[in-house]
Amino acid sequence: MRKVLFLPLFQMPSGHHQVADAVMDAIMERFSHVICQKIDCLSYWSKPLEQMISSIYMKWISVFPKQFEKFYYGHVYKKNDHTMDDFVVKKWPIIEYHMKKLIDAEQPDVIVCTHSFPSCVLSGLKEKGIIDLPIINVYTDFLVSDVWGKNGIELHCVPDQDTKAFLQNVHGVKESSIYVTGIPVHKAFLKRRIDHLMPQKHILIAGGNSGLGNVRKMLQQLPQNCTYMYYVLCGKNKKLYQELIKLNHPRIKAVSYVKSREKMNDLYEGADAIVTKAGGVTISEALHKRLPIFIHSSLPGQEQINIEYLKEKELLIPLNDAETFEQQLKNILENDVKRNRLIKRMDEYVDSLEVKVDRVLADHFKLYRYETSQNQF
Repeated sequence: MRKVLFLPLFQMPSGHHQVADAVMDAIMERFSHVICQKIDCLSYWSKPLEQMISSIYMKWISVFPKQFEKFYYGHVYKKNDHTMDDFVVKKWPIIEYHMKKLIDAEQPDVIVCTHSFPSCVLSGLKEKGIIDLPIINVYTDFLVSDVWGKNGIELHCVPDQDTKAFLQNVHGVKESSIYVTGIPVHKAFLKRRIDHLMPQKHILIAGGNSGLGNVRKMLQQLPQNCTYMYYVLCGKNKKLYQELIKLNHPRIKAVSYVKSREKMNDLYEGADAIVTKAGGVTISEALHKRLPIFIHSSLPGQEQINIEYLKEKELLIPLNDAETFEQQLKNILENDVKRNRLIKRMDEYVDSLEVKVDRVLADHFKLYRYETSQNQF
């Protein structure tokens, strides 16, 4: 039996958990005798501590976004100096102590980090010779923050070729340690969406779950006779869901929390575009589905960087206040030349991916002798 330990951060739903779940499911489906376990190290150490830190984090980015942005670019992702900032975690031995206790208790054979914080702590432990376990970084945004561990990391699963070059040129990571996997998505979303000819286009709106996006403001712009049909993913935001029900708009359909990936995939398949926040996982899912992406808002920090980078690559369209948001959708969706160019860029991105994360793990850590399924990577 081999044990693979996945380390995201926080208990709240996030792309870090989604990526961990996607890779875990892929491994467990094929290798039934490989144990996969996911642990949030903060709640493992102290549930009240995790709840306090996650609450402070969410309030910080929602109430004081400019201050958080300043902190992010000062300590987490310094644009001109991508060295580790000791302030973040490097000089906190109590954190390393608790991480070592976690590893001793769980006894993993391999550790997969889907968040920079545990990666950083584990990198420090390996540099000091306290642990000697293979560690894999699986990046969940289109950037590598300064917090991610680089030294002592066996493998880096990166979103694209530019990130691979960044790790090589800026951090001196060997090319043989880097795999361009894309941001992992569950296999339910890997199949390319089939274009459908419907008399009315359907638009999927996401990012309302946290209450941090501009969903309400956008929907208020829509007249009763707007052109498209809008399906709004409210997640667990019951207030937004009830507001949309009371609105009784003929072209707006509120969708409550979607429990199954199959249902979510059906929504992707039925959509002609997605309007969302700039989270790495949602964007990655939409890229695999070849679903035109429009960005209505972003959290300060990594989501802003996602937008800047992917806009430059012509893989998404940020919305602005110059026109109504439906008109901005029409500018692309009703223009075959622009829409086809966007889809072509998505094709090129997906074609540039080299391998899936579960295949990387299987190749490097010899999981094949535990294989019980005939499914192919």
